[in-house]
Amino acid sequence: MSAAGPGGAERALAAAQALGLEVTVTRHGPVRSLAEAAAARGVGPDRLVKTMVVRRGEDDYLLVLVPGDRTIAWPRLRALLGVTRLSMPPASEALAATGYERGTITPFGARPGPHGPWSVVADERVRGGAVSLGGGEHGVGLTVDAEAMLGALDATVADVTDASPS
Repeated sequence: MSAAGPGGAERALAAAQALGLEVTVTRHGPVRSLAEAAAARGVGPDRLVKTMVVRRGEDDYLLVLVPGDRTIAWPRLRALLGVTRLSMPPASEALAATGYERGTITPFGARPGPHGPWSVVADERVRGGAVSLGGGEHGVGLTVDAEAMLGALDATVADVTDASPS
């Protein structure tokens, strides 16, 4: 059983609630696309937010919140962070760092790293209204108010994404 197996959703939900967030949990079967996932959670693809693990250095990670219909704009993210290098760790490293498998990663309840709590950067398009994020297990989504979430996570909000290629 992986670290993201049973119990991941409970950990994520408890962490979101501990931040004072009102959370709606959605459970659904397997999905094969962004459109299917968004439909299963009752949101538009732009309101389905991916939580991406980004490596700044050895044992130094941050989380980037990306609308489902967008991708990280690496030059803008590097400029924001004042670094010349960033990378996406392999799935096994992301699991070890967060305690969640890819596709389930959420900023809620991710294991703290050696440098303390996770730094969170959110694309500015995450703002306003409800968003659905990974819920710690496959087939689980957590829907929260974006502004409340960004405040609770002390997220840095900036223009760090580009439209996904069609």
